[in-house]
Amino acid sequence: MSSPQKVSPALKPFVHVPYDAVDTYLSFIREAKLNLEIYFGSRSFDNLTSDDIVNLRKKLDYGPGLTIHAPFMDLSPGAVDLNVREVTVKRFLDVLHVAEILKPEVIVFHSGYDKWKYNNRVNIWLENSLQTWKPINKRASDIGVKIAIENIFEDEPGNLTMLAEAMDSDNFGICFDTGHFNLFSRLPLQKWLGMIKPYIKELHLHDNLRDGDDHLAIGDGSFDFKLLFEELKGINCAYTVEAHSVEDVKKSLARISDFRS
Repeated sequence: MSSPQKVSPALKPFVHVPYDAVDTYLSFIREAKLNLEIYFGSRSFDNLTSDDIVNLRKKLDYGPGLTIHAPFMDLSPGAVDLNVREVTVKRFLDVLHVAEILKPEVIVFHSGYDKWKYNNRVNIWLENSLQTWKPINKRASDIGVKIAIENIFEDEPGNLTMLAEAMDSDNFGICFDTGHFNLFSRLPLQKWLGMIKPYIKELHLHDNLRDGDDHLAIGDGSFDFKLLFEELKGINCAYTVEAHSVEDVKKSLARISDFRS
């Protein structure tokens, strides 16, 4: 099967959709010719076959750009327990098998780091994380797919920049999530972006009022999207709308050009 024509993310963003919901929203997806970030939860892989992924590609016959969001619940790429890391790597290899068929531009993963869980011992997390990410990144690079690690509970991006620096790979970087930043950051946006800017591979765009991870349409919360796009002018990365309703996806897509102007 030939590779789909790439649609520049600078011209048209990606839209997040769970794999299990693609059929539900397929008419809207096809009508709008959306670039997609497809989320595969761990349960998705239990009965998933290569034929299922080939059929998914056939449904998306308009040639969208694609990214993948990997499973994250219960997974821990920096786990101290070797058995936990082995299960995590198994799930990540499942994702890469799917990527070999779909040929996404980026796969977004979670770091599994929580300063409270690790008691601020970031070096322990980093050492174990590198044992996970180095072979995973090599495999991803071999199939032409970039890896981006998303901020979740981080109140500052030091652990993410340490990981990106230690990986020292153009294929490996960071996914900056606006909603998670808005909830958890104790640093101003400009300082945070100044630390991660060299490593950004993707943006996740959604909003909230700093009282819950609500995944609102961009502009319906308190995040400063105008400043975001000013700070990242000239940065070549994918960007993905992560609103959780069709209405909020449409609002977000309509507003992006205003924030970027």
